[in-house]
Amino acid sequence: MWLLCVGAASLTAQVPRVGIIDFYGVRKVPLEKLRAALGFQAGDRMPSSKGDVEERLEKVPGVVRANLEAVCCEDGKAILYVGIEEKGAISFELRDPPESAVLLPPEIHSAYHRFVDLLGEAVRKGEVREDLSRGHSLIEYPPARAVQEEFVGLAGKYLPQLRETLRQSADEEARAVAAYVIGYAPNKRDIVDDLQYAMRDPDATVRANAMRALSAVIVYAAGNPDAEIRVPLTWFVEMLNSLYWTDRHSAAVALATFTEKRDPSLMAHLRERALPALVEMARWQHLPHALPAFMILGRVAGLEEKQIQDAWNRNEREAMIKACLAKLRNTSSDPLIPRK
Repeated sequence: MWLLCVGAASLTAQVPRVGIIDFYGVRKVPLEKLRAALGFQAGDRMPSSKGDVEERLEKVPGVVRANLEAVCCEDGKAILYVGIEEKGAISFELRDPPESAVLLPPEIHSAYHRFVDLLGEAVRKGEVREDLSRGHSLIEYPPARAVQEEFVGLAGKYLPQLRETLRQSADEEARAVAAYVIGYAPNKRDIVDDLQYAMRDPDATVRANAMRALSAVIVYAAGNPDAEIRVPLTWFVEMLNSLYWTDRHSAAVALATFTEKRDPSLMAHLRERALPALVEMARWQHLPHALPAFMILGRVAGLEEKQIQDAWNRNEREAMIKACLAKLRNTSSDPLIPRK
């Protein structure tokens, strides 16, 4: 089973049915050919082999790579995202896997695994709200928070080892641990480049941990201008073009916060590099997943926050998307609009 549960209860142990299927990255390849290659539709049970389905999709002319991710849940059924990378399309390129036999000190691994276990307890208790004001996550569940506070000392003591592991270790788990713990380094300016580097790691968990850590640094930088920390948002924007749904969704959630002040350079970058991606994500059928991109798209088009919120609340999503695209065509070249 390859279901990823995101912010919802797990599905039953038996093979779940698919409730929603959404494609992304589709610009030129006929959607009907992709649906035929998929081999199943909403209402059917999940296929047993993710790899087999991806291989069928990659045989469709014009498809370079495909990736399937199933997440939980819509009315107790799986939500299936089908990522397509077409020939010549904008893509989010990952680094090659490092090959060195570099490992972290055992006490870092031990602390991290204790934290993961306690985080599970925090989720079950509903005590997962985070304080990011110090530039790293401190959650409200006291036992887990205590381990996070240990990370501050460990990151200060072992910063060179964390940095070396993050960049050179062939061990994916070690890199993922390093990406999380390095975020607790006392001087946040020291780790910006390391975390940006890790956002293009070939492993999804490393990328996710790096993005979370860097997002906390950005929150700290905004609240402490005297620290003079500058964090370019380039890789957050580029990640909206990732083949992997988790990358796209996490980047959109982060950018929904970072675009609140509507920095002109960020708006221009989003318009130039991620407009089609934002449009297709804003059309996703599962509303919680669509909302971040919908908000960002409205801001890129220059709509007021109330306009965006009212359109969402009135279920006028498609009308607002089309209005945004019409407005943007008056200020830039026509975007390549993804199909539903």
